[in-house]
Amino acid sequence: MMSKSKYLIPLFATLFLILLGIQVFFIYKTYQVKERDIYRSIQEGLSNYTDKLEDVSTKEMKDDSLQSIIIKYHDKEISKKEFLTHFLANRQPTREKLNRYISSRFKKEGYDISAKIQYYSIIHLPDSTKIIDQPIVIYETKNKVKNSKISTTSSWETSSTQRNDSNNKEIEKKNTFLVKSKTEFEIANIKIIVFKELTLLIICCIILLASVLLLYIFTVKNLIRQQKQVEVLHTVVDNISHEFKTPIATLKIAAKTLKKDWNPETLPLIDRQIYRLETLMSQLHKDEIPDKVTAVKPEDWNFFIQDLAFTYSTADFTLENNISQELPFDKNLMETVIKNLCENSVKYGASNIKVNISSSQQHLEIEVSDNGFGMETKELKNIFEKFYRIQANNIHNNKGLGLGLYIVKRIVTEYHGKVQVSSQPKVGTTFKISIPYEN
Repeated sequence: MMSKSKYLIPLFATLFLILLGIQVFFIYKTYQVKERDIYRSIQEGLSNYTDKLEDVSTKEMKDDSLQSIIIKYHDKEISKKEFLTHFLANRQPTREKLNRYISSRFKKEGYDISAKIQYYSIIHLPDSTKIIDQPIVIYETKNKVKNSKISTTSSWETSSTQRNDSNNKEIEKKNTFLVKSKTEFEIANIKIIVFKELTLLIICCIILLASVLLLYIFTVKNLIRQQKQVEVLHTVVDNISHEFKTPIATLKIAAKTLKKDWNPETLPLIDRQIYRLETLMSQLHKDEIPDKVTAVKPEDWNFFIQDLAFTYSTADFTLENNISQELPFDKNLMETVIKNLCENSVKYGASNIKVNISSSQQHLEIEVSDNGFGMETKELKNIFEKFYRIQANNIHNNKGLGLGLYIVKRIVTEYHGKVQVSSQPKVGTTFKISIPYEN
Protein backbone atom coordinates (compact mmCIF):
# COMPACT_ATOMS: atom_id res chain seq x y z
CA MET A 1 0.00 0.00 0.00
CA MET A 2 2.74 2.45 0.96
CA SER A 3 4.65 1.65 -2.22
CA LYS A 4 1.64 2.90 -4.17
CA SER A 5 0.93 5.83 -1.87
CA LYS A 6 4.39 7.29 -2.21
CA TYR A 7 3.60 8.15 -5.83
CA LEU A 8 0.73 10.40 -4.72
CA ILE A 9 3.13 13.17 -3.70
CA PRO A 10 4.66 13.72 -7.18
CA LEU A 11 1.21 13.12 -8.69
CA PHE A 12 -0.37 15.87 -6.56
CA ALA A 13 2.55 18.18 -7.31
CA THR A 14 2.18 17.57 -11.06
CA LEU A 15 -1.58 18.11 -11.02
CA PHE A 16 -1.21 21.27 -8.96
CA LEU A 17 1.34 22.71 -11.37
CA ILE A 18 -0.90 21.81 -14.31
CA LEU A 19 -3.90 23.44 -12.60
CA LEU A 20 -1.80 26.50 -11.75
CA GLY A 21 -0.68 26.79 -15.38
CA ILE A 22 -4.27 26.45 -16.63
CA GLN A 23 -5.50 29.14 -14.24
CA VAL A 24 -2.69 31.53 -15.14
CA PHE A 25 -3.28 30.92 -18.85
CA PHE A 26 -7.04 31.40 -18.41
CA ILE A 27 -6.58 34.69 -16.52
CA TYR A 28 -4.02 35.88 -19.07
CA LYS A 29 -6.36 35.16 -22.00
CA THR A 30 -9.27 36.80 -20.19
CA TYR A 31 -7.08 39.83 -19.53
CA GLN A 32 -6.23 40.07 -23.24
CA VAL A 33 -9.89 39.81 -24.26
CA LYS A 34 -10.91 42.50 -21.76
CA GLU A 35 -8.08 44.77 -22.88
CA ARG A 36 -9.05 44.36 -26.54
CA ASP A 37 -12.70 45.07 -25.78
CA ILE A 38 -11.84 48.27 -23.92
CA TYR A 39 -9.52 49.49 -26.69
CA ARG A 40 -12.07 48.55 -29.35
CA SER A 41 -14.89 50.47 -27.67
CA ILE A 42 -12.70 53.54 -27.18
CA GLN A 43 -11.40 53.28 -30.74
CA GLU A 44 -14.91 53.10 -32.16
CA GLY A 45 -16.06 56.08 -30.11
CA LEU A 46 -12.96 58.13 -30.97
CA SER A 47 -13.07 57.24 -34.67
CA ASN A 48 -16.78 58.01 -34.99
CA TYR A 49 -16.35 61.33 -33.26
CA THR A 50 -13.32 62.37 -35.32
CA ASP A 51 -15.12 61.43 -38.55
CA LYS A 52 -18.13 63.50 -37.58
CA LEU A 53 -15.85 66.29 -36.50
CA GLU A 54 -14.11 66.37 -39.87
CA ASP A 55 -17.45 66.45 -41.67
CA VAL A 56 -18.71 69.30 -39.50
CA SER A 57 -15.46 71.22 -39.84
CA THR A 58 -15.53 70.88 -43.62
CA LYS A 59 -19.10 72.13 -43.83
CA GLU A 60 -18.33 75.06 -41.56
CA MET A 61 -15.46 76.16 -43.83
CA LYS A 62 -17.56 78.10 -46.35
CA ASP A 63 -14.55 79.73 -47.96
CA ASP A 64 -12.67 76.48 -48.44
CA SER A 65 -9.97 77.81 -46.16
CA LEU A 66 -8.25 74.41 -45.69
CA GLN A 67 -8.03 73.82 -49.45
CA SER A 68 -6.90 77.40 -49.97
CA ILE A 69 -4.00 76.97 -47.58
CA ILE A 70 -2.93 73.71 -49.22
CA ILE A 71 -3.22 75.27 -52.72
CA LYS A 72 -1.16 78.30 -51.75
CA TYR A 73 1.54 76.08 -50.31
CA HIS A 74 1.43 73.87 -53.39
CA ASP A 75 1.75 76.90 -55.69
CA LYS A 76 4.61 78.14 -53.47
CA GLU A 77 2.76 81.33 -52.66
CA ILE A 78 3.52 80.84 -48.95
CA SER A 79 6.48 79.29 -47.15
CA LYS A 80 6.43 76.01 -45.26
CA LYS A 81 6.47 77.80 -41.93
CA GLU A 82 3.51 79.97 -42.95
CA PHE A 83 1.71 76.89 -44.26
CA LEU A 84 2.11 75.03 -40.94
CA THR A 85 1.06 78.11 -38.96
CA HIS A 86 -2.11 78.69 -41.04
CA PHE A 87 -2.83 74.96 -41.19
CA LEU A 88 -2.65 74.45 -37.44
CA ALA A 89 -4.64 77.62 -36.79
CA ASN A 90 -7.26 76.32 -39.18
CA ARG A 91 -7.52 73.05 -37.17
CA GLN A 92 -7.60 74.76 -33.76
CA PRO A 93 -11.41 74.53 -33.33
CA THR A 94 -11.22 70.82 -34.14
CA ARG A 95 -8.53 70.24 -31.52
CA GLU A 96 -10.53 72.03 -28.84
CA LYS A 97 -13.66 70.00 -29.55
CA LEU A 98 -11.71 66.73 -29.53
CA ASN A 99 -10.04 67.65 -26.26
CA ARG A 100 -13.42 68.39 -24.65
CA TYR A 101 -14.80 65.10 -25.94
CA ILE A 102 -11.96 63.04 -24.46
CA SER A 103 -12.09 64.89 -21.14
CA SER A 104 -15.88 64.71 -20.80
CA ARG A 105 -16.40 61.11 -21.81
CA PHE A 106 -13.35 58.96 -21.17
CA LYS A 107 -11.76 60.66 -18.17
CA LYS A 108 -15.06 60.57 -16.31
CA GLU A 109 -15.07 56.81 -16.82
CA GLY A 110 -11.62 56.58 -15.27
CA TYR A 111 -9.57 56.14 -18.45
CA ASP A 112 -6.22 57.90 -18.61
CA ILE A 113 -5.96 58.27 -22.40
CA SER A 114 -3.04 59.50 -24.43
CA ALA A 115 -4.03 60.27 -28.04
CA LYS A 116 -2.45 61.71 -31.15
CA ILE A 117 -3.94 62.52 -34.55
CA GLN A 118 -1.69 63.45 -37.45
CA TYR A 119 -1.81 63.98 -41.20
CA TYR A 120 1.04 61.91 -42.55
CA SER A 121 0.38 62.44 -46.25
CA ILE A 122 -1.21 65.15 -48.48
CA ILE A 123 -0.97 64.44 -52.20
CA HIS A 124 -2.03 66.67 -55.11
CA LEU A 125 -3.86 64.11 -57.24
CA PRO A 126 -3.55 65.58 -60.73
CA ASP A 127 0.24 65.43 -60.70
CA SER A 128 0.72 63.15 -57.59
CA THR A 129 2.85 65.78 -55.92
CA LYS A 130 3.52 65.31 -52.21
CA ILE A 131 2.60 68.44 -50.33
CA ILE A 132 4.23 67.49 -47.01
CA ASP A 133 7.40 65.50 -46.40
CA GLN A 134 6.75 64.73 -42.71
CA PRO A 135 3.60 64.17 -40.61
CA ILE A 136 1.70 67.14 -39.23
CA VAL A 137 0.34 66.61 -35.71
CA ILE A 138 -3.23 67.87 -35.64
CA TYR A 139 -4.01 66.90 -32.06
CA GLU A 140 -2.08 65.43 -29.13
CA THR A 141 -2.94 65.17 -25.45
CA LYS A 142 -0.67 66.50 -22.72
CA ASN A 143 0.39 62.94 -21.91
CA LYS A 144 2.38 61.85 -24.93
CA VAL A 145 1.71 58.55 -26.67
CA LYS A 146 4.67 56.31 -25.75
CA ASN A 147 3.56 52.86 -26.81
CA SER A 148 0.59 53.03 -29.14
CA LYS A 149 -1.76 50.07 -28.62
CA ILE A 150 -4.22 51.02 -31.37
CA SER A 151 -3.36 52.79 -34.59
CA THR A 152 -5.92 53.50 -37.29
CA THR A 153 -5.58 55.25 -40.62
CA SER A 154 -8.12 57.02 -42.80
CA SER A 155 -8.05 59.00 -46.01
CA TRP A 156 -10.32 61.39 -47.88
CA GLU A 157 -10.24 63.74 -50.81
CA THR A 158 -10.73 67.48 -50.71
CA SER A 159 -11.10 69.70 -53.78
CA SER A 160 -11.71 73.33 -54.76
CA THR A 161 -12.48 75.26 -57.94
CA GLN A 162 -10.80 78.44 -59.28
CA ARG A 163 -12.01 80.61 -62.19
CA ASN A 164 -9.71 82.82 -64.28
CA ASP A 165 -10.53 85.16 -67.24
CA SER A 166 -8.03 84.85 -70.08
CA ASN A 167 -8.53 85.85 -73.74
CA ASN A 168 -12.15 86.62 -72.99
CA LYS A 169 -12.65 83.01 -72.06
CA GLU A 170 -13.66 81.60 -68.67
CA ILE A 171 -11.32 78.80 -67.49
CA GLU A 172 -12.20 76.52 -64.56
CA LYS A 173 -9.34 74.85 -62.67
CA LYS A 174 -10.11 72.05 -60.14
CA ASN A 175 -7.58 71.16 -57.40
CA THR A 176 -7.99 67.78 -55.70
CA PHE A 177 -5.93 66.62 -52.73
CA LEU A 178 -5.77 63.18 -51.06
CA VAL A 179 -5.35 63.54 -47.30
CA LYS A 180 -4.29 60.56 -45.16
CA SER A 181 -4.48 60.68 -41.39
CA LYS A 182 -3.42 58.39 -38.57
CA THR A 183 -4.97 58.16 -35.11
CA GLU A 184 -2.94 56.61 -32.26
CA PHE A 185 -3.86 56.23 -28.63
CA GLU A 186 -3.12 54.23 -25.52
CA ILE A 187 -4.63 53.86 -22.06
CA ALA A 188 -1.99 54.41 -19.39
CA ASN A 189 -4.03 52.78 -16.62
CA ILE A 190 -5.38 49.88 -18.68
CA LYS A 191 -3.90 47.24 -16.34
CA ILE A 192 -5.59 48.71 -13.29
CA ILE A 193 -8.92 48.94 -15.11
CA VAL A 194 -8.78 45.36 -16.41
CA PHE A 195 -7.66 43.89 -13.08
CA LYS A 196 -10.52 45.69 -11.32
CA GLU A 197 -12.96 43.99 -13.66
CA LEU A 198 -11.22 40.62 -13.13
CA THR A 199 -11.03 40.90 -9.33
CA LEU A 200 -13.78 38.37 -8.66
CA LEU A 201 -12.33 35.91 -11.17
CA ILE A 202 -8.84 36.20 -9.68
CA ILE A 203 -10.18 35.69 -6.14
CA CYS A 204 -12.05 32.56 -7.22
CA CYS A 205 -8.92 31.18 -8.90
CA ILE A 206 -6.83 31.87 -5.80
CA ILE A 207 -9.40 30.14 -3.58
CA LEU A 208 -9.42 27.13 -5.91
CA LEU A 209 -5.62 26.90 -6.00
CA ALA A 210 -5.38 27.39 -2.24
CA SER A 211 -7.91 24.59 -1.70
CA VAL A 212 -5.94 22.22 -3.90
CA LEU A 213 -2.70 23.21 -2.18
CA LEU A 214 -4.20 22.64 1.28
CA LEU A 215 -5.49 19.27 0.13
CA TYR A 216 -2.02 18.46 -1.17
CA ILE A 217 -0.39 19.47 2.14
CA PHE A 218 -2.95 17.52 4.14
CA THR A 219 -2.36 14.45 1.97
CA VAL A 220 1.42 14.69 2.33
CA LYS A 221 1.17 15.06 6.12
CA ASN A 222 -1.22 12.14 6.28
CA LEU A 223 1.14 9.99 4.21
CA ILE A 224 4.10 10.95 6.39
CA ARG A 225 2.11 10.11 9.51
CA GLN A 226 1.10 6.76 8.05
CA GLN A 227 4.67 6.09 6.97
CA LYS A 228 5.90 6.75 10.50
CA GLN A 229 3.25 4.45 11.91
CA VAL A 230 4.28 1.71 9.52
CA GLU A 231 7.93 2.22 10.38
CA VAL A 232 7.13 2.01 14.09
CA LEU A 233 5.12 -1.15 13.47
CA HIS A 234 7.96 -2.71 11.49
CA THR A 235 10.43 -1.74 14.20
CA VAL A 236 8.29 -3.31 16.92
CA VAL A 237 7.78 -6.49 14.91
CA ASP A 238 11.48 -6.73 14.06
CA ASN A 239 12.54 -6.13 17.63
CA ILE A 240 10.07 -8.54 19.18
CA SER A 241 10.75 -11.24 16.60
CA HIS A 242 14.42 -10.88 17.42
CA GLU A 243 13.71 -10.99 21.14
CA PHE A 244 11.54 -14.07 20.80
CA LYS A 245 14.47 -16.10 19.54
CA THR A 246 16.40 -16.31 22.82
CA PRO A 247 13.59 -17.36 25.21
CA ILE A 248 12.21 -19.82 22.69
CA ALA A 249 15.65 -21.39 22.18
CA THR A 250 16.18 -21.49 25.94
CA LEU A 251 12.80 -23.14 26.54
CA LYS A 252 13.54 -25.76 23.90
CA ILE A 253 16.83 -26.63 25.56
CA ALA A 254 15.19 -26.66 29.00
CA ALA A 255 12.46 -28.97 27.76
CA LYS A 256 15.04 -31.40 26.35
CA THR A 257 16.97 -31.25 29.62
CA LEU A 258 13.88 -32.07 31.65
CA LYS A 259 13.16 -35.03 29.41
CA LYS A 260 16.61 -36.43 30.03
CA ASP A 261 17.10 -35.64 33.71
CA TRP A 262 15.34 -33.74 36.45
CA ASN A 263 17.12 -30.55 37.48
CA PRO A 264 15.57 -28.14 40.03
CA GLU A 265 17.40 -25.16 38.51
CA THR A 266 15.66 -25.66 35.21
CA LEU A 267 12.21 -24.68 36.47
CA PRO A 268 13.18 -21.12 37.56
CA LEU A 269 14.90 -20.70 34.18
CA ILE A 270 11.69 -21.73 32.45
CA ASP A 271 9.71 -19.32 34.60
CA ARG A 272 12.05 -16.47 33.71
CA GLN A 273 11.77 -17.18 29.99
CA ILE A 274 8.00 -17.51 30.16
CA TYR A 275 7.83 -14.17 31.97
CA ARG A 276 10.01 -12.62 29.30
CA LEU A 277 7.77 -13.97 26.54
CA GLU A 278 4.73 -12.57 28.33
CA THR A 279 6.44 -9.19 28.59
CA LEU A 280 7.23 -9.22 24.89
CA MET A 281 3.67 -10.17 24.06
CA SER A 282 2.38 -7.30 26.20
CA GLN A 283 4.28 -4.87 23.98
CA LEU A 284 1.99 -5.94 21.13
CA HIS A 285 -1.10 -5.13 23.20
CA LYS A 286 -0.26 -1.87 24.94
CA ASP A 287 -3.89 -0.78 24.76
CA GLU A 288 -4.98 -3.81 26.80
CA ILE A 289 -2.08 -4.15 29.22
CA PRO A 290 -0.63 -1.02 30.83
CA ASP A 291 3.09 -0.41 30.67
CA LYS A 292 4.86 -1.69 33.77
CA VAL A 293 8.50 -1.03 34.51
CA THR A 294 10.20 -3.64 36.69
CA ALA A 295 13.39 -2.27 38.23
CA VAL A 296 16.46 -4.47 37.83
CA LYS A 297 17.68 -6.09 41.06
CA PRO A 298 21.29 -7.06 41.87
CA GLU A 299 20.56 -10.81 41.47
CA ASP A 300 18.91 -10.27 38.07
CA TRP A 301 22.31 -9.73 36.44
CA ASN A 302 23.33 -13.21 37.60
CA PHE A 303 20.15 -14.72 36.16
CA PHE A 304 20.86 -13.06 32.80
CA ILE A 305 24.23 -14.76 32.55
CA GLN A 306 22.91 -18.08 33.88
CA ASP A 307 20.28 -18.22 31.18
CA LEU A 308 22.88 -17.42 28.53
CA ALA A 309 25.25 -20.07 29.85
CA PHE A 310 22.42 -22.62 29.78
CA THR A 311 21.47 -21.70 26.21
CA TYR A 312 25.01 -21.48 24.82
CA SER A 313 26.75 -24.35 26.56
CA THR A 314 29.75 -24.23 24.21
CA ALA A 315 30.80 -20.77 25.45
CA ASP A 316 32.36 -19.89 28.80
CA PHE A 317 30.63 -16.94 30.48
CA THR A 318 32.31 -15.05 33.32
CA LEU A 319 30.35 -12.47 35.31
CA GLU A 320 31.73 -9.90 37.73
CA ASN A 321 28.71 -8.35 39.40
CA ASN A 322 29.49 -5.36 41.61
CA ILE A 323 25.92 -4.14 41.90
CA SER A 324 24.49 -4.17 45.42
CA GLN A 325 21.31 -2.16 44.99
CA GLU A 326 18.21 -2.00 42.86
CA LEU A 327 18.69 0.32 39.89
CA PRO A 328 15.97 2.40 38.16
CA PHE A 329 16.26 0.62 34.82
CA ASP A 330 13.72 -1.65 33.17
CA LYS A 331 14.68 -5.25 33.85
CA ASN A 332 13.61 -6.46 30.42
CA LEU A 333 15.59 -3.77 28.62
CA MET A 334 18.75 -4.49 30.64
CA GLU A 335 18.34 -8.20 29.92
CA THR A 336 18.04 -7.36 26.22
CA VAL A 337 21.26 -5.32 26.32
CA ILE A 338 23.27 -8.08 28.09
CA LYS A 339 21.90 -10.94 26.03
CA ASN A 340 22.23 -9.16 22.68
CA LEU A 341 25.87 -8.30 23.36
CA CYS A 342 26.70 -11.81 24.57
CA GLU A 343 24.80 -13.53 21.76
CA ASN A 344 26.59 -11.31 19.27
CA SER A 345 29.91 -12.49 20.74
CA VAL A 346 28.89 -16.14 20.45
CA LYS A 347 27.76 -15.66 16.84
CA TYR A 348 31.13 -14.19 15.94
CA GLY A 349 33.20 -17.06 17.25
CA ALA A 350 33.81 -16.17 20.93
CA SER A 351 34.44 -19.02 23.37
CA ASN A 352 35.23 -16.83 26.41
CA ILE A 353 32.93 -13.95 27.26
CA LYS A 354 33.52 -11.70 30.25
CA VAL A 355 30.80 -9.44 31.63
CA ASN A 356 31.56 -6.76 34.20
CA ILE A 357 28.67 -4.88 35.85
CA SER A 358 29.43 -1.96 38.17
CA SER A 359 28.06 1.33 39.42
CA SER A 360 29.95 4.55 40.10
CA GLN A 361 28.90 8.18 40.48
CA GLN A 362 25.29 7.36 39.57
CA HIS A 363 26.32 5.71 36.33
CA LEU A 364 25.70 2.10 35.40
CA GLU A 365 28.82 0.66 33.77
CA ILE A 366 28.54 -2.46 31.60
CA GLU A 367 31.56 -4.02 29.92
CA VAL A 368 31.34 -7.08 27.68
CA SER A 369 34.57 -8.45 26.17
CA ASP A 370 35.20 -11.61 24.13
CA ASN A 371 37.88 -13.48 22.19
CA GLY A 372 35.90 -13.71 18.96
CA PHE A 373 36.80 -12.91 15.37
CA GLY A 374 36.99 -9.18 16.02
CA MET A 375 36.30 -6.44 13.50
CA GLU A 376 38.17 -4.02 11.28
CA THR A 377 38.21 -0.41 12.46
CA LYS A 378 36.23 0.70 9.40
CA GLU A 379 33.34 -1.57 10.41
CA LEU A 380 32.87 -0.06 13.89
CA LYS A 381 30.92 2.98 12.66
CA ASN A 382 28.32 0.80 10.91
CA ILE A 383 27.66 -2.07 13.34
CA PHE A 384 24.85 -0.22 15.16
CA GLU A 385 22.87 0.40 11.98
CA LYS A 386 19.64 -1.50 11.49
CA PHE A 387 20.06 -4.76 9.52
CA TYR A 388 23.77 -4.14 9.04
CA ARG A 389 25.91 -7.27 9.06
CA ILE A 390 29.61 -7.67 8.44
CA GLN A 391 30.21 -9.50 5.18
CA ALA A 392 33.90 -10.31 5.33
CA ASN A 393 34.79 -13.58 7.13
CA ASN A 394 31.16 -14.18 7.90
CA ILE A 395 31.60 -17.84 8.73
CA HIS A 396 29.43 -18.14 11.86
CA ASN A 397 26.52 -20.53 11.87
CA ASN A 398 23.80 -18.19 13.20
CA LYS A 399 23.19 -15.61 10.47
CA GLY A 400 20.71 -13.42 12.38
CA LEU A 401 18.92 -10.28 11.16
CA GLY A 402 21.44 -7.59 12.08
CA LEU A 403 19.15 -6.18 14.79
CA GLY A 404 20.98 -7.05 18.03
CA LEU A 405 23.43 -4.15 18.23
CA TYR A 406 20.86 -1.77 16.75
CA ILE A 407 18.50 -2.56 19.63
CA VAL A 408 21.32 -2.18 22.18
CA LYS A 409 22.19 1.25 20.80
CA ARG A 410 18.57 2.36 20.83
CA ILE A 411 18.01 1.28 24.45
CA VAL A 412 21.18 2.99 25.66
CA THR A 413 20.29 6.15 23.73
CA GLU A 414 16.80 6.23 25.30
CA TYR A 415 18.49 6.25 28.71
CA HIS A 416 20.83 9.04 27.52
CA GLY A 417 23.81 6.71 27.78
CA LYS A 418 26.85 6.06 25.61
CA VAL A 419 28.28 2.99 23.89
CA GLN A 420 31.96 2.58 23.07
CA VAL A 421 33.41 -0.32 21.15
CA SER A 422 36.96 -1.40 20.45
CA SER A 423 37.96 -4.40 18.39
CA GLN A 424 40.92 -6.09 16.81
CA PRO A 425 40.70 -8.82 14.16
CA LYS A 426 41.45 -12.34 15.48
CA VAL A 427 41.81 -10.94 19.02
CA GLY A 428 38.31 -9.96 20.14
CA THR A 429 35.88 -7.13 20.84
CA THR A 430 35.00 -5.06 23.88
CA PHE A 431 31.79 -3.07 24.41
CA LYS A 432 31.61 -0.43 27.14
CA ILE A 433 28.29 1.08 28.14
CA SER A 434 27.72 3.97 30.54
CA ILE A 435 24.16 4.95 31.51
CA PRO A 436 23.35 7.76 33.99
CA TYR A 437 20.61 7.38 36.60
CA GLU A 438 19.17 9.09 39.67
CA ASN A 439 18.34 7.55 43.03
